[in-house]
Amino acid sequence: MTLAPKELFSAKAIAERVEAMGREIGTSMPPDLVVVAVLKGGFVFAADLIRAVGRAGARPEVDFVMLESYREGTESSGRVVVRHDLEQPVAGRHVLLVDDILESGRTLGFARDLLKKRGAAQVRIAVLLDKPHKRKVELEADFVGFDCPEVFVVGYGLDHAHRHRELPYIGTLSQR
Repeated sequence: MTLAPKELFSAKAIAERVEAMGREIGTSMPPDLVVVAVLKGGFVFAADLIRAVGRAGARPEVDFVMLESYREGTESSGRVVVRHDLEQPVAGRHVLLVDDILESGRTLGFARDLLKKRGAAQVRIAVLLDKPHKRKVELEADFVGFDCPEVFVVGYGLDHAHRHRELPYIGTLSQR
């Protein structure tokens, strides 16, 4: 028995939604924003979103932070660890924090608080997927691609034990 992804959000639906989010971000945030992408899961979404924001007239700078709370499992450990830190200061800057999914809120809450502590003028959050039913801390994203049902998802940067990130769609794991 192997796990095979079953499509939940198509590549076309994702592309259309990311473009719309880019327009929304481009018109509601200053053009000289800093996009902080959360690695590893957020890199595919962040790359497409940055291009969409640019098409909307913004001139985003890009930086990365690698945070870890999952390890090999499908549930957050509850403990967030910084594996790679930002390379540029964010003090006084408008920051868009980008991640693939908002579930418990611990990882993005940790990242938001870290950016605020470092003096960011504004921190807004963009996620491709939101699972509000999984929230463990009070946190809402400012920009959301899709509400996600209560299933484990992979693809478009999201993984299960480092697999399935390459998929152009988002799928659920089902047994075959």
